[in-house]
Amino acid sequence: MLAIIGGSGLTKLSNMEVLRREVARTPYGEPSGALIFGTMCERPVVFLARHGYGHTIPPHRVNYRANIWALQQAGAEAIVSVASVGGIREDLGPGTLIVPHQVIDYTWGREMTYFEGGEGLVRHVDFTHPYDEVLRQRLLRAGALAGETMVDGGVYAAAQGPRLETAAEIDRFERDGADLVGMTGMPEASLARELDIPYAAINVVVNYAAGRWSSEQGIRMDEIEAVLHHAMGRVRGVLEMICRA
Repeated sequence: MLAIIGGSGLTKLSNMEVLRREVARTPYGEPSGALIFGTMCERPVVFLARHGYGHTIPPHRVNYRANIWALQQAGAEAIVSVASVGGIREDLGPGTLIVPHQVIDYTWGREMTYFEGGEGLVRHVDFTHPYDEVLRQRLLRAGALAGETMVDGGVYAAAQGPRLETAAEIDRFERDGADLVGMTGMPEASLARELDIPYAAINVVVNYAAGRWSSEQGIRMDEIEAVLHHAMGRVRGVLEMICRA
């Protein structure tokens, strides 16, 4: 079963036939909301709104451990994350859909592992390639089937939030090799790796990052909302195609 985690602008899937809702309980507390079970193109799907149904949970307060654990317990065989980002490169402008291949983690203070120690040997997981390559390629093929141009690869900078970044921080991220910036990619990806669940992401560029091009003097939230509204309709088309593939 495919699991889909929806971020800003994607709190529900209008092209999903809902069969039931289930409130999950985990050893790590409650997930962001009820798990929504259903079908898309006659394939089983489970959906979870990362920020809660009413978008009330900020990025640094998301219970990532509970979310990923609940999806595993529900039978998820792969996880597709949908999240909005800011574009650092000029060619990654608003409306771009990108399937990243790497992560740089700048977050702090988040509950970020299931391996806290004390229950046995210390465990380490290989995270050389943070996104599952087979699932990445499935997403890219689904994009092509949906008629969407999706950028193959990019380095995602995971910022702490909930505030947006300064122009100097974006300059730093670029020097470090980042192409886009968001607030929810970590520890979501590494937790999925710890539980051996293939994980990949569709990132929607909703604005240029701070200090860049149209965001040189500041970021306008009303413009972000307009991009989100249109882009998430395109993302739903891609998700439908990945279920068909």
